[in-house]
Amino acid sequence: MTVSEAFKKITVLTAANPASLAELIPYGTIRQYRKGEHIFLERDEICHFFCILEGIAALYKFNSVDEKRGIFVCRTGAILNEVILDGKPASLNCEILKDAAVLCLERNGFFNVCRKDFGLTKAVMDSMALKIRRLEHQLKNTSTNIRGDKRIASKLWKLSRDFGVGCGRGTKIDFDLTITYLAELLGSQRETVSRQVKMLTEQGLVIVDKSRFIIPDREKLQDYFRET
Repeated sequence: MTVSEAFKKITVLTAANPASLAELIPYGTIRQYRKGEHIFLERDEICHFFCILEGIAALYKFNSVDEKRGIFVCRTGAILNEVILDGKPASLNCEILKDAAVLCLERNGFFNVCRKDFGLTKAVMDSMALKIRRLEHQLKNTSTNIRGDKRIASKLWKLSRDFGVGCGRGTKIDFDLTITYLAELLGSQRETVSRQVKMLTEQGLVIVDKSRFIIPDREKLQDYFRET
């Protein structure tokens, strides 16, 4: 895949005009990452925008007692680190969940192009706004008024929407998702999540096959977490 071909896969770059894309080509490279590798770590000095071309990446942070907390799971087309607009070190860690190809765009060159292309600048702003809205939604779902099993059902439904592939038993979330990592995404204890996942499997709402989750009926799962 060439850099110009890679541009077609990145959501924000679809808003750039042809002249801007041509100007961006010298600032772009493509890197390959294996599952478990990190693209960057918190406090790293970063001089590139990283965009997912293939595979899946996770953004996470450690809390004050060194517990890992998942923030976002990102798929093809996403920018991983718009925050480097402020020129400060990375505020999150980025880990590869599924072997990935990543487009790297040199920051200063990208800035120079954005100065001349408002459509591209707005697309970056829209990407940041979407993440803010998702964070606001996550804060709402951390409320103690929402039962843990419903929070898990909601998270699995969303993951099956964003990363689901059809299989004989329903919709499979297409990356390894352990109970431990699911607990990190929810900010819960592993033992609690394990118990609540078992409740969902006993009701036929979820199938756990090693490290893969399968949703037999997404509408039924949605109805479950929306019940009052």
